[in-house]
Amino acid sequence: MTQTSLPTAEQHANPEPSGRSSSISDFSLVARSLAEAAGSFLLVLAGLGVTILNTQTGVQPTLAFGLALIGAIVAFGYVSGGHFNPAVTLGSAIAGKTSWISVLPYLVAQVVGGVIAAVFIWLLLSANQQFAGSVQALFAVSANGYAEHSPTQFALSSAFLAEVVGTAIFVAVVLGAMSRTATGSLRNAGGPFAIGLVYAALLTFLLPISNGSLNPARSTAAAIFSESWAIEQLWLFWVAPVLGAAIAGLIYRSSELFGGRTTGAKPVQVTDAPDPSATSSGPATATADTATQATATPATSTTPTSRPATDRYPADHARTGDNADEGQVDRPAGTDDARTFFDESDERRDGK
Repeated sequence: MTQTSLPTAEQHANPEPSGRSSSISDFSLVARSLAEAAGSFLLVLAGLGVTILNTQTGVQPTLAFGLALIGAIVAFGYVSGGHFNPAVTLGSAIAGKTSWISVLPYLVAQVVGGVIAAVFIWLLLSANQQFAGSVQALFAVSANGYAEHSPTQFALSSAFLAEVVGTAIFVAVVLGAMSRTATGSLRNAGGPFAIGLVYAALLTFLLPISNGSLNPARSTAAAIFSESWAIEQLWLFWVAPVLGAAIAGLIYRSSELFGGRTTGAKPVQVTDAPDPSATSSGPATATADTATQATATPATSTTPTSRPATDRYPADHARTGDNADEGQVDRPAGTDDARTFFDESDERRDGK
């Protein structure tokens, strides 16, 4: 019969690492920056590509952005944390989830990855004679704008407020998903899907207002190859997302600093009551009769036994130890009575 060895306490404390690293800090800053660039490339390529080229398909551009974000987080999130957005990086740094040393390399990588994706789309459009003279107009369809360049003519103030609130909500969702893991990386199964679907929903809300940004890298990539007005209005789609991310990061940070995290209360240990016989209030010497009586009659201690305040055994179950540290064994009530009965039966039978 094959015997299976149980893991030791040391193996429980230091389990063997899995195929992927347990923390993004195990990767170098260069590797994490490259992962951010790759994720941003995937996000902008799929989002802008569907917006510009596949307008007649059943997949909406906002849903394409959300699905691409889910794929990017699953593919590269375990390396860098899965930001792919300057606003998310700044909000995560303000919240204390990302080191400030990583902020600038992340921002550069995200913008570069998005611009490379836009360059790739521009090359594809330029190589097609059908789109040769309308490349800027096609990119203008995906560019973000306000006032006369808003899809439904929303003013600057409306577009600014919508982008601030939308980015704050989105960054709050990302920070919440990151906090569900000990390492801060997005490895839990529901995290990428929650982030991607919320991103798609918020973009759908912002689509008629500002054409949906929430991501300065995405806005920059579209504006570079669009018409001149897109560059002129690009400032709003950096300032508003950064402000919204800062609001979300500060709220998250303040909730941890001032709200605190409640931990389970330690069980109160009931200490033994002092033995009345240990402290004598009488004379120092006792009479012979008293000593003889004390020797003949054993004193019955009424001192309660020390037990944990929270007992994990029912009242009608016997135990082999008084404390949890003594290795208690759960025994059904009546076990001791049955054992006494059989022992007495054996004694009567031997006596006969």
